[in-house]
Amino acid sequence: MSQKQMKEAFVSNLNGTTILEVTQVLCLPAPYILCRGLLTILLQHFYPSSYTWRTQFFIDFVVLIVPLVAAFTILSSFLLLEQLTVIIFGAGLAYQIYHRRTCYARVPVQKILENFLKVGLESEYIPAISCFRIMNNVFTAVAILAVDFPLFPRRFAKTELYGTGVMDLGVGGFVFGTAMVCPEVRKKSNMEISRFYHLTKSLHSVCPLVFLGIGRLVTIKYIDYQEHLTEYGVHWNFFFTLVIVKLLTSLLLIIFPLNKSWIVAISITVLYQLALDFTPLKRLILYGTDGSGTRVGLLNANREGIISTLGYVTIYMAGVQTGSYLFKSRSHIKDWIKVIRCLLLTAVSLFLCLYIVQANIEAVSRRMANLAFCVWIVASSLIFLSSLLMGDIILSFAKFLFKGTLVPCSWKLIQSPATTKKHSESLVPEAERKGTSLCLITAINRNQLFFFLLSNITTGLINLMVDTLHSSPSWTLFVLYFYMLINCLTLFVLHLQDKTIKFW
Repeated sequence: MSQKQMKEAFVSNLNGTTILEVTQVLCLPAPYILCRGLLTILLQHFYPSSYTWRTQFFIDFVVLIVPLVAAFTILSSFLLLEQLTVIIFGAGLAYQIYHRRTCYARVPVQKILENFLKVGLESEYIPAISCFRIMNNVFTAVAILAVDFPLFPRRFAKTELYGTGVMDLGVGGFVFGTAMVCPEVRKKSNMEISRFYHLTKSLHSVCPLVFLGIGRLVTIKYIDYQEHLTEYGVHWNFFFTLVIVKLLTSLLLIIFPLNKSWIVAISITVLYQLALDFTPLKRLILYGTDGSGTRVGLLNANREGIISTLGYVTIYMAGVQTGSYLFKSRSHIKDWIKVIRCLLLTAVSLFLCLYIVQANIEAVSRRMANLAFCVWIVASSLIFLSSLLMGDIILSFAKFLFKGTLVPCSWKLIQSPATTKKHSESLVPEAERKGTSLCLITAINRNQLFFFLLSNITTGLINLMVDTLHSSPSWTLFVLYFYMLINCLTLFVLHLQDKTIKFW
């Protein structure tokens, strides 16, 4: 076989891992982000002269990126041990912060907690949503290159037909995260003109995605780059899926109110599953129109990408429902604790539904984006989001114990839930807003699409220059860490220079 065929075979015909192990991987970033915040607090208060943007980038890269790459490679068989180590390290940092607290120094723990639960939060910005989207992007960036190396466990790669791999979460998580912050969620209005305005904006926003999709297609075919054909098809790719999903959901949100998005999601995925079970649709996806696996004609060539779009529409509508729930006005920490409880109960209920669906209907299939796949993606996303929210609350408590703490990409505490927006802004000076923005998460959040494109371009270049299939573990780690360092540093420098890369 040629080098291209060998690389394609290396990532094909895989069956994934257990849902539990995928959930373990998803729960890794929350303690990383928490430890990073606790370290920032300690540095600011006890080593203020050493706290610079260089220090912040170093902390972010070492605490967020380094262990994640290790979890996808040398520590993939020791995920529980890695989690316990990070949690113990975080507990040690938390103890130091509590022991050296500058506020409530002689107040009992119970009284401190009572006062903390009454603290107000800046409700217009939810750090967990930003972290959800950024860490999903980072997961993807690491995995798309690591999967080509033998050190990356095959069970984490994308599955061929049925199964759950860590990489199967990538597109689903991206769609869910995008839906949570879509214009319809952030700018609610019952006016019909506003709804059609969002449709117009959607038409405008998908134009660069169309060009990026065409550009990727032309580039891949021109350089004869390896492809996983059953992922989307011959010509289809991730950008085209996003375009169709965005347009279809914009139309649906004109017809249906935001708070009924969950009904739309359930209806679409159930009808789609019925079509898979009782019509020739499943046979069409798997074997083409003539039943021989043909790739002749536009539909046959791209049948996986085109038809699976219905599943991603379901995931998007579920994300819209989640976003509209999260962005409701809440005044106290205790209100957000109730939110976490609600998200966790919903996730557990969905996992129970997933068990029933897989036992009685059909297993998870990324290739078809069937009912089980949609339920799994939404349940996993809610678990991921809940873990990040819990980390945010713990970090907020640590900030509560140190007056004037500036932690990047975290909730800002306000004095009173009745505080007006204008007054709440006055409690956060300009110096604090600038200081708390100097972090890797904010930098990637500012240029998410560019980070994704940069990761894909550097992945392609490395694959063309490096024999990934025969790389040693040490060389693999060097390449992966250097690759992530270049990508992250580029985004951080752009952020320092106040640059936003726009494609429209």
